[in-house]
Amino acid sequence: LEKSMDLEEFDMELIGYKELDISKLRWSRIVSMLKEQEYIQGIDVWYSLDQDYPRVKLVRPEITLNGLEYLNENSMMKKVYNAAKGIKELI
Repeated sequence: LEKSMDLEEFDMELIGYKELDISKLRWSRIVSMLKEQEYIQGIDVWYSLDQDYPRVKLVRPEITLNGLEYLNENSMMKKVYNAAKGIKELI
């Protein structure tokens, strides 16, 4: 979603469960959690009586400021982790 910010039109299949090679159940739950944590917007999530996992409809998905901050922090933490791991291996 971050890369899609530069695109005029976004191909929603790029973030679909098939493209990500995960089950629809897992994908629905992950997308629901991302929306709940306000990392993404432009997604409808609802629950129905006929299934145990959330239903998800991609309306116009976009990453939020919270999502961008999370990605930035995680990227930095991963770099620190890898550097620390490299130092540990040298010792």
